[in-house]
Amino acid sequence: MARKLITLSEAAKFLKVKENIVKEMVNSDVFNMVKSGRTMKIDRYEIEEWLANLSESEEEHLALRRTVCRFVDYIDPALVYLNFEAENKYEAIAEMSKFARERKIVRDHRWLYEVVVAREELVSTAVGKGVALLHPRHMHPTKIKRPCVLFGRCKEGVDFDAIDNKPVNLFFMLLLHNDKQHLFSLSYLSRLMLAGANIERLAQATAPDEVIDVLTTHVWETGKKKK
Repeated sequence: MARKLITLSEAAKFLKVKENIVKEMVNSDVFNMVKSGRTMKIDRYEIEEWLANLSESEEEHLALRRTVCRFVDYIDPALVYLNFEAENKYEAIAEMSKFARERKIVRDHRWLYEVVVAREELVSTAVGKGVALLHPRHMHPTKIKRPCVLFGRCKEGVDFDAIDNKPVNLFFMLLLHNDKQHLFSLSYLSRLMLAGANIERLAQATAPDEVIDVLTTHVWETGKKKK
């Protein structure tokens, strides 16, 4: 079969992962790179053959990597707010709303505060174990500059009408542009928070990079870490 050489960027798009993951695979000798003119490329047939021969566990690992790559598009260290102060749920929402404005995600933090509080008054977004998944009731793509997820940690837990009646100190604010992004992020975070080890690591993180590491390194409810 004739070679069809593609760039690292094209390979990443084909595999639905980030380019750095393809580089890792090349460095691990999963794929070979060949020189094509002035550029190093990968034979697409080699990638297709690799995909066709994946074991069940390898397919699960690839699916996990793809899922993580999707979530990474929505969060980064600049969107992490550690150790803010709040005495109640409304102050916590206000702090997260101000943080969204400071990070230029929204222009008007008062508008964001109002729509998040309106959603909260329908039913609490606290999911238990000290975690709340804040979000507006409806999508507002014209008000939100880019789809993202903010993470905030309050110094002391606050009453949030949680289903387990425990105070909340870990807050995710989901500011997405459409239902597909929202449901994906909601599912991703809900599954991640099933593992108590993840909640503990978020509670003890001392820097934004540590938070991102928790959110992109999966320790599922089985307690087994997938690398």
